[in-house]
Amino acid sequence: MSKLLQRKSVLKVKEFLQYVDQSIELIELEETARTAVDAASSLNKAVGAIVKSLLFKTKETNNYYLCLVSGDKYADTNKISKLVNKSIEKANADECKEFTGFSIGGVSPVAHDNIPTQIFIDENLNRYEMIYAAAGHPYVVFGISYNKLCNITKGRIVNITS
Repeated sequence: MSKLLQRKSVLKVKEFLQYVDQSIELIELEETARTAVDAASSLNKAVGAIVKSLLFKTKETNNYYLCLVSGDKYADTNKISKLVNKSIEKANADECKEFTGFSIGGVSPVAHDNIPTQIFIDENLNRYEMIYAAAGHPYVVFGISYNKLCNITKGRIVNITS
């Protein structure tokens, strides 16, 4: 087993995934998956099949919302603000690390240190039979079906992109 797969953040994701479905395997990449384009290139998959895990927060109350967005789309803060009935902004790198336990580029859709107020799932991810998400490190991902991702995250399927 490589040193990457032994990292605490990766093991946290692996343990969560093994608990919910033992068939989900981690994929160690030769090249970084820090961005959706990088991940798609490394996996030889469409950019849209990559799950971007983006963390937003309300300005006043510091409620955090995780948005799982198709790699070829952009999260629309106006749409997300309307969904939560509050103005939201993207969490910065330090806030993301502190809240989720993951650094930007390796934020997994699961196994966070803190539970998001709500998880929103981009309906555009449903275009793909298999989608790929970060597993706690920019060089480690996992493949999962859209329906299974929706089930294990208990996310709300919505149109959150522009």
